[in-house]
Amino acid sequence: MAELRVYLSLAVCLFLAHQTAARNDAPCQLSTFKRGFKTFMDRHVRPGTPTSLNQDDWWSYLKTIGDCSRPTQSFLDPKELDRVKAVCSNKGGKTYKDNLCISQQPFTFVTVRSVQGTCGIKSVRKETKHLILACELLDNECVPVHFEGNPSDVTPDNSV
Repeated sequence: MAELRVYLSLAVCLFLAHQTAARNDAPCQLSTFKRGFKTFMDRHVRPGTPTSLNQDDWWSYLKTIGDCSRPTQSFLDPKELDRVKAVCSNKGGKTYKDNLCISQQPFTFVTVRSVQGTCGIKSVRKETKHLILACELLDNECVPVHFEGNPSDVTPDNSV
């Protein structure tokens, strides 16, 4: 009986891990993670983000929102939300690869690098790059669910 419980527990864990690791192979397919857009918003398009690049302001902000778990965080201007969401459509984006879309125009955003777990700020800088976003279908709308880094400043292929 104990072996059966262990087996069932392991099977459930493997099933759940597979579900969370699943990635759509094209943008705007039905998402299995229903809170994806809310998580994206909570991480990247938050009201009240500092308007300066002052490290003390950002340290205080990260401590206030209680998110010191990620060593690199990027923040978009909430006033740009419609434009950000448009990256997941032909109005503002193009398919990049898998479920990723790339913006047709560059965006300006703030990237904060910190010491994971402590909020100790290493750097705060303003960047202007094309956004690469994972886009999935939630409630009949294709929306961003993940902000993918673009360290080599990839631009969209305009030949297509």
